[in-house]
Amino acid sequence: MEAKTTYDVIIIGGSNAGLSAGLALGRSLYKTLIIDSGKPCNRQTPHSHNLVMHDGWKPADMLAAAKKDVLAYPNVQYINGTVTEVTGASNNFEVSTADDKKYSAKKIIIAAGIKDIFPDIDGFAECWGISIIHCPYCHGYEYRDEPTGIFANGDMGYDLAKLIFNWTKDLTVFTNGKPTFTPEQQAAISRNGINIINAPVTSIEHDNGYLKKVNLQGGNSIMLSAMYARLPFFQHTDAPAQLGCEFTENGHIKTDMIQKTSIPGVFACGDAASPMRAVSAAIASGTMAGVAAGKEILEERF
Repeated sequence: MEAKTTYDVIIIGGSNAGLSAGLALGRSLYKTLIIDSGKPCNRQTPHSHNLVMHDGWKPADMLAAAKKDVLAYPNVQYINGTVTEVTGASNNFEVSTADDKKYSAKKIIIAAGIKDIFPDIDGFAECWGISIIHCPYCHGYEYRDEPTGIFANGDMGYDLAKLIFNWTKDLTVFTNGKPTFTPEQQAAISRNGINIINAPVTSIEHDNGYLKKVNLQGGNSIMLSAMYARLPFFQHTDAPAQLGCEFTENGHIKTDMIQKTSIPGVFACGDAASPMRAVSAAIASGTMAGVAAGKEILEERF
């Protein structure tokens, strides 16, 4: 039987948050392993924005540069793999991967992000991250003043309508069925000249992910350049559930100010633990998780 390799910290997920945590740990001399499946949620996105020094970079180029920085530290290792199980407790965790390898660690950082659940609408998934988007701070400038849709209903649809109205006044809300706005919300949306369409969306016409037309039940179509959506999701890894981590009402891993979860020795960062889906936020939370995990080891052994 192959002997387990022991690390100070194992990071599950090697995108922006995980690499940032790895950098903090590498520079702190901790033996660190990053395990990543190679499927970041922004892999379809052509360009990332709202990150100083890297505004407009391709996500893949950003990750390649970050990975090069992190792996310059000899105490950090990175493997491509999928974590299937995490067991144990603080200072004695065991991580199993799909290729039947096992690793042990004192601390765990979950940085694997989330997986979006797409509606059963032809063309929707192909446009996700390109022209069907979630964050105006990341992509709104590129679609400013363009005809834009909002795929949402109720409180979420109302909040998005208010938000996106800053970037474009040419807005249409697609409730994809019976609207659930309050009378006050519906009045405010109408007062600002925003159309509400209740007919279900049947398909999205696009050119390599760039939205052209939204087709509706009944035969009508709406020409659009972009559409915003807030989708349901689930955690990219089962590790937080296996460990018994507490979750928020929305499904994120609950953490405190230093990214500690409800389980001792387990930290979480990035999209897995925050509704703020921005590269800058992921990097910041990853740094905090790496520092906090390392400091906890330091305090326990001093």
